[in-house]
Amino acid sequence: MARIKFIGILKDKASILKATLCINGRVSVHLAVLRATTHDPSRLPSETRIASVLALGLSSRLTACACIEALMDRLHVTRSAFVALKCLLTIHNIISKGSFILKDQLAYYPCFGGYNFLNLSMFCDNSDLCMLEYSSWVRWYAGVIEQNLMVSRAIGYYLNSTKTDGNKRDKEEKALALLDSDLAMEIEVLVEFVVRICDAPDSLELQKNNLVYEVVRAAGEDYRSIQREIVVRVKEVGDRIDSVEGLSSDELTRLIDALERLESCKGKLMLLFVNRKRNDGLWELVKETKARLVEMKEKREEKRVVVFMGRNESAESTQCWNPFLEPGQLLLLPSGGAWVSLGPTPIAV
Repeated sequence: MARIKFIGILKDKASILKATLCINGRVSVHLAVLRATTHDPSRLPSETRIASVLALGLSSRLTACACIEALMDRLHVTRSAFVALKCLLTIHNIISKGSFILKDQLAYYPCFGGYNFLNLSMFCDNSDLCMLEYSSWVRWYAGVIEQNLMVSRAIGYYLNSTKTDGNKRDKEEKALALLDSDLAMEIEVLVEFVVRICDAPDSLELQKNNLVYEVVRAAGEDYRSIQREIVVRVKEVGDRIDSVEGLSSDELTRLIDALERLESCKGKLMLLFVNRKRNDGLWELVKETKARLVEMKEKREEKRVVVFMGRNESAESTQCWNPFLEPGQLLLLPSGGAWVSLGPTPIAV
């Protein structure tokens, strides 16, 4: 580890020197990104370094675009797990604290548009066995950030957005105005985020490292925001449950499955965020609402069976069959009063 740290320090000095000698107008951008994402495994990006990157989004859109490009280039070129984690931590800070311009550039990077998939699912720092374990944290954290952006697109605002992006009351009113199907869809997306967080590596002892600890803490802030969003929507489903006819049977089944998946995450969440409040109110709400949805689904299925059986009985009651009639013999039907010729096969009246 000491050798890796020494080599990383040399690389940082070389990168900073190269950026300083660059003659284009983006020197300050590259320097801010490099200083926030050093190779040193024992040092977190300081608040000052992060603030320097965030400040790049307070000027022009061109500078903000250059900042995101430099950060993404740094992320995709490096083979160091520590540099990758610091890049991801900086990106996470942009999502939660950055200006709208920075968030906008991040959400649609690269510049020609499209979804911001970080493409780190195959990331691997194979410099030694310890770094292989840290690489698993890089892949997990990248997935958490990607899911954060996907949820933000689905619900229409950033999870950890500041007051300038809308206050708590506005967000709650938006959720209450959703159609039943949209409400169920957003619950599914939020639960998927929780499931993604629960995919954290099993090497929890690595949380003793300051950088990994900070990464888990940042994911914990996301989880706290997700809890609030889920509570609002699940409570609204419970309030509508007696009149929630807008859900199809398939949507109802998917919603129940989502709540079951959320319940299955409880144990891993308690282990991952051991110092967090248990929030028993959330789990009680989810359990109660799921039970009521299951009851509603069973009633729907029973009603469908009764209707189906009723139709079959009605169809059978209209069949005329008399085995004693000869072919061509006439039968007077009571309802019509007319003579009809019946063969050996039944006729529906």
